[in-house]
Amino acid sequence: MRLARFLDRTTAEGPGERTAIWVQGCTIRCAGCFNPHLFGPHGGVLVPPAELVERVLATGTDGLTLLGGEPFEQATALAAVAAGVRRAGRTVMTFTGYEYEDLRRRDDATALLAATDLLVAGPFRRELLDREWPWVGSANQRFLHLSNRMREAAASPDRLEVTVTASGEVAVNGWADSETLDALLAGGLRHGPAGAGRNRAIPHRPATEVS
Repeated sequence: MRLARFLDRTTAEGPGERTAIWVQGCTIRCAGCFNPHLFGPHGGVLVPPAELVERVLATGTDGLTLLGGEPFEQATALAAVAAGVRRAGRTVMTFTGYEYEDLRRRDDATALLAATDLLVAGPFRRELLDREWPWVGSANQRFLHLSNRMREAAASPDRLEVTVTASGEVAVNGWADSETLDALLAGGLRHGPAGAGRNRAIPHRPATEVS
């Protein structure tokens, strides 16, 4: 699979402390997306799914969050990753710009849906910007419980995380409004290709239970 970013630990990409994976490539290309640098299919690095499972489990976090780019455009490889993580007792949360009903009609999406505990589905629509619910950006996006494993997970306010590596590389993930981001960038931080987040806003939208 083509990996854009691997973040060992974050509290900004779902409930609890999670590992986050951003994949490269998205043909949906929502207007206003926070990650336009992940649209193209040729960035990132190729990583075997088994290697990613090992890396996720080595972190000791509560679970895995899949983002993009678009995870369901690499559904087969990510299904192997998600299934391996779930077998070890971790939870899987997947973000997608596709609607759940459309994914259910796709044979190639079946395995990743089966390995996902909490699905956040729907494209980002900037005319429906939503500042009430955690982890999503627009009011049309839905939380769907595909298993019982994350029904009791506590939502938390949105966070913006800034990571600075030993080499001085700065990465940003999570969400902030444009004014906050402008102030951050004016302070000397640059949001380059290493940064990845979601154009989303912030408390609790009820999740739909899917049988």
